Amino acid sequence: MAKKDYVKRGKPAQRSRKKPAPKRKPIKPVLLAILVASGFGYALYLLNQDPEPEVTPPVVVKPTPKVAPKTPATELPPIPEEEWDYIKTLPEKEVQVEAKELAVSDVPYIMQCGAYKTMSTAQERKMDIAFQGINSQIKKREDSSWYRVVLGPYERKRDAEKDKHKLQRAKIEPCAIWKDNGQ
Repeated sequence: MAKKDYVKRGKPAQRSRKKPAPKRKPIKPVLLAILVASGFGYALYLLNQDPEPEVTPPVVVKPTPKVAPKTPATELPPIPEEEWDYIKTLPEKEVQVEAKELAVSDVPYIMQCGAYKTMSTAQERKMDIAFQGINSQIKKREDSSWYRVVLGPYERKRDAEKDKHKLQRAKIEPCAIWKDNGQ
């Protein structure tokens, strides 16, 4: 059986190619941008202009008639002298203030400013802290290979916070505060 060709033979159909439409220039956005820019420039121009001073008509001073001498009824009374009583009573007053007692913990606070693998880097951190006027120690546990730079002990956490803020201002971070459990 002869194979039937289902594809059209012959010249392929010519496709009519339309020329692309000429690209229009974006007139509306350009005009809008020019309008906005000119409006902004005009507003700046108006802001920079000094306002014209208002012209007021010259004041004509008329000669005043002679005034009769002051009579005692039109004179103002003398200024009364004020007496301030708090100047006398204030030194006699006493203010009573009850200060809250600060709770002092039995366990002191310590601050650690780093843990290092080598003694030399721990010594460098200790030296940076010493330049801030704060004493520190390097501690090493027997079961660890880390050298810890430790400050303290502090009786109150507030004292440890003061030193921590002083070190933060000198860009010595991170430092952690906790209660010393004897390690």
